[in-house]
Amino acid sequence: MGTEFRNLVELYEASVTRFAENPLFGTGHADGWSWMSYHDFGEQVDFARAGFVGLGLEQGDRVAAISDNRIEWAVGAYATYSLGAAWVPMYEAQLSKEWEFIIGDSGAKIAIVADDGIRAQLEDHHDMLPALEHVIVINGEAGGDAITWAELLARGAESPVPAIHPDSEDLAGLIYTSGTTGNPKGVMLSHGNITSQINGFPDLFPITAEDRFASFLPWAHSFGQTLELHFMIAAGASAGLTSARTLMEDLPKIMPTILVSVPAVYNRVYDGLQKMMAAKGGAKKALFDLAMANEKKRAALAAAGKTTRWVEVQHGLYDKLVFSKVRKGFGGQLKYSLSGGAAINVEVAEFISALGMTVYEGYGLTETSPVSSGNWPGSRRLGSVGREIPGVRIDIDTDVTGDPLIGEIVIHGPNVMMGYYNLPEENEKVFTADHGFRSGDLGYKDEDGFIFIRGRIKEQYKLENGKYVVPSPIEEQLQLSGYVTNIMVYGEQRPYNVAVIVPDMEALTKWAEKHGLADLSEDELLESEKVSDLYQREIDRLSGSIKGYERVKGFVLEEEEFAPENGMLTPSLKVKRRAVMERYGDDIEKLYEKK
Repeated sequence: MGTEFRNLVELYEASVTRFAENPLFGTGHADGWSWMSYHDFGEQVDFARAGFVGLGLEQGDRVAAISDNRIEWAVGAYATYSLGAAWVPMYEAQLSKEWEFIIGDSGAKIAIVADDGIRAQLEDHHDMLPALEHVIVINGEAGGDAITWAELLARGAESPVPAIHPDSEDLAGLIYTSGTTGNPKGVMLSHGNITSQINGFPDLFPITAEDRFASFLPWAHSFGQTLELHFMIAAGASAGLTSARTLMEDLPKIMPTILVSVPAVYNRVYDGLQKMMAAKGGAKKALFDLAMANEKKRAALAAAGKTTRWVEVQHGLYDKLVFSKVRKGFGGQLKYSLSGGAAINVEVAEFISALGMTVYEGYGLTETSPVSSGNWPGSRRLGSVGREIPGVRIDIDTDVTGDPLIGEIVIHGPNVMMGYYNLPEENEKVFTADHGFRSGDLGYKDEDGFIFIRGRIKEQYKLENGKYVVPSPIEEQLQLSGYVTNIMVYGEQRPYNVAVIVPDMEALTKWAEKHGLADLSEDELLESEKVSDLYQREIDRLSGSIKGYERVKGFVLEEEEFAPENGMLTPSLKVKRRAVMERYGDDIEKLYEKK
């Protein structure tokens, strides 16, 4: 793009001017999709900014938002930035006590909420939020301290105010970490933190105004906010607004060229295609298997800098007969598939890439705005999270582990956060003397500078025999089973690992119908010895790459899915291990008693 942005206000103003007539946001309706232009977006930002001033918002104040992705979210964020105030986003799926904590901790003066239901819950916490003066309801009614979004814009249209251009070091927003243990921590990201990401990425992934995103990752999370929202606007590109629930249905309509995703989506594609081919069987299954085998051979040859005419001829044939039809389900236009937020399984990445939708995995944290390393065209190694992005340096602190190769990942660069809000003791724990950020992740670099992640230090535990285990890679491997929805592996100070498994009940029910168990209820299925044998076979099948002492040697099947709503997943879909143990600890204990 050639422009070095110092703050997010410069970024949005430049794009609104340069790409005024281009489409920006698309929203689906019963009769099709409608698109908002950059010009209209800029006009709404102007109205919202003036509306905020009318409510008493000043430079340095906080605006909270409880909403899933929508146009009003983006308008509110950029209006906040252009007053030198800070944006504090939250998820609709969070518990109301978490909203109360974040609004109270940040001292937000204004809260924008998705609907009347959320407004009512905030009113229940009114006495605990003395700094909160106004609530703005996007889809709902006015009343009390609340006004509607439409009223905010109408007020602002009558009294325009100029934008403030913050310094690069000024606070742009507080993004609260998921809080797998304890209260969330407010990560302070400056305008310079975020724009350092935008300024560096075009050299790795050239994006133009002709590109289109399918936007479903929550902007309340740093990954979706930076790579879907800010990066897209800086490039003059567009985005169809969808959700994880409707993504696969909307992709053919949006026809994205860029998909920024988390591994769970690619896992779903992998699982769905495997199930579909197994169900079809016969010639179609055989053709699919031949196509995949040829792609594996093609990839192996490419890694060695070779190819053969026969492999390429077959590739062209299989691409036409098989893979192009799969890509059509993604809209048929994908150039880049970016994966982050968690490690993607190598088998899944190989599978998706073989379909002609190359996956580029990256790494980062909310505290690093978020991207610190990545794979990109011309620099890609499966299983790794790539090399450092421009301007970032990653060190491996082996003193933490005593291992000469594997250690804690320490990140240096302009993307490293200002610090945790109001938590000086936490800042002392995570910053090195030269403001490097201790990630809490274990990893190593290979001889070519590619970085490999081996899990979270705080998740690592020791078995009874003294061997260390990091459970997340084991969980990712076992979750490749089409019969598993959620899994948590446990074994701290125990002789071996066990697991809590939540079955994919749809897949399990279909299996039961084929194996004489159709009359059983869901509870009876989970108690069935035949079902237990099925899951043991799945564990055995997928454990080939898992070390012997790490393997799961007992499990319990539970019906309730891990979800943010029941407190067993964070809003960014990480397992809250403490919550799962509180729920199923007695069942886990019984597994050891049986052995």
